[in-house]
Parts: sequence; structure tokens; C-alpha cells
Amino acid sequence: MKRIYQLFILVVMLLIAGCRGEAVSIIPGSPDQTGNNQDNPPTIDVIPLELVDAYPGLSFRQPVVFLHPGDGSNRIFVVEKAGRIYTFENSPQTSSASLFLDISDRVDSSASEKGLLGLAFHPNFAENGLFFVNYTNRTETVVAGYQATKQHPQVGLPGSEKILMTIPQPFANHNGGCLAFGPDGLLYIATGDGGSGGDPQGNAQNLGSLLGKILRIDVDNTIPGLAYGIPADNPLAGNTGGNRQEIYAYGLRNPWKFSFDRNGNLWAADVGQNTVEEINIILKGGNYGWNIMEGSICYPASSKCSQEGLELPVWEYRHPLGQSITGGYVYYGTSLPSLIGAYIYGDYVTGRIWALRVHPGQPPANLELLDSQLHISTFGVDQDDELYIVDFGGKIYKLQPAG
Repeated sequence: MKRIYQLFILVVMLLIAGCRGEAVSIIPGSPDQTGNNQDNPPTIDVIPLELVDAYPGLSFRQPVVFLHPGDGSNRIFVVEKAGRIYTFENSPQTSSASLFLDISDRVDSSASEKGLLGLAFHPNFAENGLFFVNYTNRTETVVAGYQATKQHPQVGLPGSEKILMTIPQPFANHNGGCLAFGPDGLLYIATGDGGSGGDPQGNAQNLGSLLGKILRIDVDNTIPGLAYGIPADNPLAGNTGGNRQEIYAYGLRNPWKFSFDRNGNLWAADVGQNTVEEINIILKGGNYGWNIMEGSICYPASSKCSQEGLELPVWEYRHPLGQSITGGYVYYGTSLPSLIGAYIYGDYVTGRIWALRVHPGQPPANLELLDSQLHISTFGVDQDDELYIVDFGGKIYKLQPAG
């Protein structure tokens, strides 16, 4: 009876939210994943905020990644979709950026979702100069490692490319592209479902495919036949049934951005099909439902489906509140103390920016911070954990208290 009542309440929530165009929360029955105080429900203080130009002297062409290298140098790196990476000192007075790497000769950025889409610095970048990228060529996704020079200023060496993996792409869209090293020192890779609409090839649920997944590999220890290693605790490591051992989680449509918080939780925002934009906290071996479900509803919406064995989003919102989610970061900076510990994310189409706190067993708190009117291609943080918002039109912004 309790289960039936819970399902009834969930259906009512979904119907109400669908009518109002509101966000809907789905809280999985799992241990505390966010480090929130379990004795108090999550809250977010309402403080008027505004956007400020973080670097008035800088502008980029279709920027899609913003990050620091983790080496204490106070540098920022910005990736342009066409295949170039620029670096500059993290100061509002900076007036120029230097070219760090140009691989535009091997990157196909002709379609809206193709290009140089990901960058990750090795945890020991300060010592070994290694970094990794994710890009599309004409027919494939390519994940490759590069070497930077040891001189100051460092530059990436285009000729040092070491291809780790290639993934055939049947269509031009849904390429994922995000890369990040986890607290375990392993490289995590987001892949889309291969494109078109509705995952016509069923890639996201196919454990024999690398598409529609979060992958996890070891770049420091290779195994025969591969340019990387398979972590021994990957969910499918050692299987002999044809399932891909690189898979960490699956059932994703187009996880455009993901990030780790200080507790080691992996937050992934998955771009929806027709109705739902969703946020997931990724668990090892988890199936996030696509294309059985889109967020918390069956896909197609007119179909019947079972949620058994599927991980539901921790938060979702419906169109037209937004139409293409851009994942962000849990905030740990000092300039916005009321947002410490909140996950900041946005929407590429509408430009809205929100803060989210989740705690299993309690209603999450989700607050719209402002309607930026930007095409938010990515968020980023600097070495002091301050947050930045990147507009695909070329500028980079920060949030600050209004007034």
C-alpha cells in the first residue's frame, strides 16, 4: 500500500509540473550522495545575482570548455569548437590569450554538435605535461593524449598525439565529449547515443556499444591490444560475453557535461529528446534509462515501460522551461557563500541558471538564480573554485551579488 501511495504522489507531481512547465524532482532511495546534513532539509537562500564580464579584454570563437590545469599556475584554458585551445592568466585585466594547441586540421566541426568537445589534464600534469582531448573527425569520436612542452610558457605539441580510442559515429549529433579525471585518477569519458532521434540503433542500452555511456579507463597502465587499461573494478571488467569493459554507466542520451564534487560524486546532465532535461548522480554500473525512459517518463510518452533496474534522475525539468541542459559544478568558492555545496547548472536554449541541492528522502531545493539570455555552452571553475559561465557567442561571465 505504501508503494502504491508513493507512486500515486509521483504521478500527481508529474502531472502538475507538466501543466505548469515546472521542474520535477526524483529522489532515488540511496545513501546520502551529496554530503548534505541529514538532519536538515536542503535550502538555498534567495540572493539577487547578476552577470559580470570576467575577462573584458577577451573573446573566443564558439568556446565549449573552460578549466584550469590543476598545477597551481593560475592559468585558464578555453577550448574552441573548431579545434583550438587557448590559455591565459586568470585575471580580469588579461587582454590576450596564447594558442596552446591547434588540431583544427584533424577536427571536423562542420555540424553543430561536432568539434573539439573535451579537454582533461592529467592529475600529474605539472610533472608529466600530459593532457587528453575528445574530438570528432568526419566519421568518429577520437579520444587522444597529447604532450605539452616543459618550457615556459608551455604549448601543446600537435605531433605528439597518441590515439587512445576511436568510436564510430553513425550520425552527426549526440557526441557527448566531456572528459575528466576522477578522484581515483582514472579518466571518465561521456559518449552520446550516436545521434539521430530516439536512439534508433539502441546504442544506449547495448552493453556491446560504447555509445550512450560514461566510460572509465586507466591512461597510465595499458593492456595488450589497447592503448589504455581497464580498471579492475569496472562493472563489466573481465566479462567474456562481448560487453565493453570500458563501461562505467549506461542508458544516457547525450551527457554533454559532467563533473565531480568534493565527495567524489559524479554529476551528469543528460540532454533530453522531446520533453525532459535531467540531472543524474552517476553510480557505478547504473542504467539511466534511455531510451526506455526520457527522464522519469516512458519513451515514447505513449508507451508503457518498467522502471525496474533503472536509476531515476535526482532532478529534471520540462520543456519549454529549458530545452538543452548544460551541466555545471558543485560550488565551493568564497564569493557566493550562500551557494556553497549547491550544484549550479543551466540551459543552453533559454539561458536560465539554477542552483540545486539534493538529499535522499527529502524534497530537493532548486532555485532559479537568473535568466541570463546566454547560450550557455559550459560552466567552469578556476583553481580557487570560483564559478564561470561560458556563452557560446564568445564571452565568459561570473555571478556576483546584484547592486
